[in-house]
Amino acid sequence: MPDFSTFAKRLGLSFHNPNLLVEALTHRSYLNEHREYMGSHNERLEFLGDAVLQLSSADFVFKKFPAKPEGHLSQYRAAMVNAVALGKIATEIGINDAILLSKGEAKDTGRARQIILADTFEALLGAIYLDQGYEVANTFLHTYLYSRGDEFAALYIEKDAKSRFQEIAQEKRGVTPSYETLSEEGPDHAKLFTVGVFIGTKEVARGEGQSKQEAEQSAAEAGLRAMQWS
Repeated sequence: MPDFSTFAKRLGLSFHNPNLLVEALTHRSYLNEHREYMGSHNERLEFLGDAVLQLSSADFVFKKFPAKPEGHLSQYRAAMVNAVALGKIATEIGINDAILLSKGEAKDTGRARQIILADTFEALLGAIYLDQGYEVANTFLHTYLYSRGDEFAALYIEKDAKSRFQEIAQEKRGVTPSYETLSEEGPDHAKLFTVGVFIGTKEVARGEGQSKQEAEQSAAEAGLRAMQWS
């Protein structure tokens, strides 16, 4: 069993209710494997922590960029609160060594583990909020996450346009964009594809390319500009 109190002290935290910390660091898979365990898994705290993170991060970028348009604020925030960024911070602060997982989940070191770590970071944030209030939770985010905002933003901008467009569309509209090939012109060895990107049934923008993948990237780039998300 991890030393939860040492983990908390290393982060400068002192829980009034230590059970909240244990719950935040308990993955559902651990309960499935340890039926005798009397605690709860962290999904409710993750739900709460996600809400705290959304409010806090929106407040942070709003104040950081007083003259920037809404699209810039959305992109910068998405850079900080995506699974890659949160998973990286979670690893650096030691969540990977403190979380209670099933043996099967503990062996996974790929994308699935990254998502688990990001979710656990949000659960920890929810526990801090419940135990000590919003200001302490907000300070925690400033210390461990927002101080790295420019770094994550630089990495995020390097992402392909489709990934960026999808993340922002899901955050702002709650939908995953779709792509439709509108036309194919030219001979097989030199085709030109025109692809439209849609949010729901609405066409947002079009792009062209010598392959469908290239045309989709072009459409996503145009979509970011059209929605003023770039």
